[in-house]
Amino acid sequence: MSSVHIGALAPERTGVPSRLIVALAAGAGFSVASIYYSQPMLGVIAAGLGSDAQATGMVPTLTQLGYALGILLLAPLGDRVDRRRLILFKSLLLAAALVGAAVSGGLPSLLLASLLVGLMATVAQDVVPTAAMLAPEHQRGAVVGKVMTGLLLGILLSRVASGLVAQALGWRAMFGFAAASVVVMALALARELPHLAPTTSLGYPALLRSLVHLWRGQPQLRRAMLAQGLLAVGFSAFWSTLAVMLHTRYQLGSAVAGAFGIAGAAGALAAPLAGRWADRLGSHAVARIAILIALAGFALLLLDRWLPRAAVLPLLAISAVVFDFGFQAALVSHQTLVYGLAPEARSRLNALLFTGVFLGMSAGGALGAVALAHFGWSGVAGLAVATAAMSLVVRRR
Repeated sequence: MSSVHIGALAPERTGVPSRLIVALAAGAGFSVASIYYSQPMLGVIAAGLGSDAQATGMVPTLTQLGYALGILLLAPLGDRVDRRRLILFKSLLLAAALVGAAVSGGLPSLLLASLLVGLMATVAQDVVPTAAMLAPEHQRGAVVGKVMTGLLLGILLSRVASGLVAQALGWRAMFGFAAASVVVMALALARELPHLAPTTSLGYPALLRSLVHLWRGQPQLRRAMLAQGLLAVGFSAFWSTLAVMLHTRYQLGSAVAGAFGIAGAAGALAAPLAGRWADRLGSHAVARIAILIALAGFALLLLDRWLPRAAVLPLLAISAVVFDFGFQAALVSHQTLVYGLAPEARSRLNALLFTGVFLGMSAGGALGAVALAHFGWSGVAGLAVATAAMSLVVRRR
């Protein structure tokens, strides 16, 4: 299969084989997991390298920075080159960067490796548009949803896996296992993924300039970016302040806060459901429903002050399940929507959409900290409700 060079119309006549969907889902999951492995291991890394906690905290920061830069600077290349070659090349570079992290002799080399891991982990943002390109139009939402399930499970399980492996075998072993998993992923994709003809011949500078033209010329893209970005503000505000709130109010440790991440399973469930619903009901309608669900989940947080202490943790868990489901369903709906706007520019459209999400996440982390410091947990809940309501206004049509 990998020796066949197909054009843009061929996938519309044939379905996507199940093995290819599984390979794409695994590719998205294992690659995006690479940017989260370091977070639960920071204490072990600091002890192993003899660095202080503040300096070691730059490891996930540089990984996230690399990922953001990769979305803007590398993800658009999917429209310019054969996606199969791009995915395999970046996967091998990602594995090499993870090996570099595993053998780092000191913090400076680990920081450099972390930046490269973030840059190359954007292969996940090459895989998802590839799934959209291969899928027939009437199945695009369902296929994208299945691949997003792999991506979301990668995010969910990465922290759990790295914590367990680091505790048992050390942080270097975790980076080594991560590199091996990416190589296995690349071999599976090499076997299943066909060659895909580029959809544009623009040079690299022109390709980046075209991002501005796409943003200006596609009002639906701008609306999707703004709606999902606003939703991301509340999402990030909750998760970035939860551990601090639990520690200061209930003297609970990071393990309890981490356990709330299992609510991410709701997002993994939401992805294929939202994709199928988008195929049947339309992306606009499903996005509105999803934002309403997220808004309801955030609104549950406002009940905190009137409930007894014993009921607060169950309330937080229920809220996290509900708003996480809504957030991920809205994301898949918006992806399905923007992929249909300009089929020849799906990688660039995806890059722009996730730039909006990343900006919302960044703003949410900062605003959530301010809200918690000045208004307590009610301020965080109010911020999440307000931004979700604004997202619904943006998505009203």
